[in-house]
Amino acid sequence: MKSFAILLFSLPAALLLAGSSLQGWFLAAVMIGALIFFHELGHFTVAKWMGMPVEVFSLGFGPRLIGFKWRETDVRLAALPLGGYVKLAGFNPEDPEAEDPHGFLQQPAWKRLLFFSGGILANLATAFVLLTVIGVHLRTQKPTSMNVVELVKGSAAEAGGLRLGDDVKRIADFPLPDTPWNEVVSHIQNRVGQPIPFLVRREGAEVRLELVPRLEGGRGKLGFISNPGDPVSSGQALTLTDYRDGLRYGLFQTWEKGLEISRSYIRLFTFQTNVKELGGPLTIIRVGKDAAQAGWVAYFFITALISINLAVLNALPIPFLDGGHMAMLLFEKARGRDLSIAVKERILTGGAIFLAALMVLVFAMDIWRLKN
Repeated sequence: MKSFAILLFSLPAALLLAGSSLQGWFLAAVMIGALIFFHELGHFTVAKWMGMPVEVFSLGFGPRLIGFKWRETDVRLAALPLGGYVKLAGFNPEDPEAEDPHGFLQQPAWKRLLFFSGGILANLATAFVLLTVIGVHLRTQKPTSMNVVELVKGSAAEAGGLRLGDDVKRIADFPLPDTPWNEVVSHIQNRVGQPIPFLVRREGAEVRLELVPRLEGGRGKLGFISNPGDPVSSGQALTLTDYRDGLRYGLFQTWEKGLEISRSYIRLFTFQTNVKELGGPLTIIRVGKDAAQAGWVAYFFITALISINLAVLNALPIPFLDGGHMAMLLFEKARGRDLSIAVKERILTGGAIFLAALMVLVFAMDIWRLKN
């Protein structure tokens, strides 16, 4: 199965998480390579569980550079670092006429669906683990402030008088930064059209505001982002409660970021996103480099975000991607018979052309952005 590192996401969101050192660039490359590795490891693991021998496990496409043999599998690093793939022995899902000597096509539909979704699940699991580690770490830190670091132009927050740099001390009855942020977000999302009192510290003075969430995407939104100020260590040892809360944080963040990224793709394919906001591989590497220089928490967070993005991208029902194979298999099961080889070839060719065009577009936007 192929995975592609053309990871599309909103550039403004990327910039919020993001400068220059060789170490930063190296860690950015490690981040992308690790995410592709774990994605393909998901496919590989399911294939082995099904008893399917794997012929090739590759990071990158094209000619083989280096590698080694592990049982029947050629584990390799290839010349073009734009993704990776797992090839079952004697069978290629992207080739409708390929031989199937080990009976992949004879496996139950649910097993084949699990194989196609293996990479998606692996990337979600990777994000969950990273975010859980961050969540546990945050239990040992005590933030000293909650500063507004981004304000959407024309948003409800801007209209209500919130400013960049404001230190938010209280939202409704929630004292900050002591209240878990997910509780505050949930409160805001459920108060569409209802004034919410804010207490902020601005230039040494306390300022009281009332912000009214607007309905966006079925939830209340204010349009600002706040981050904890420089934390100090609480000096307390971790407890079982800390680990439990870390797991809850990891699960919540994985779910929330997955929904946000899914909505960004919906906006993209319904032409609600300006093409100038797209970021490709060069943007990802730069953001990863900036995150690495900002510290391991930021590095883990951006890695988790891109891992979720890779999962959502590959779940899209686009031929050549995992979601495309899953959609085709589900359609054939509902239809009661397989599509003809000719139809499959046309579908896969169309998907390949679309992905190639998409790759050219995001590379062009990256280059344009560098020049501007």
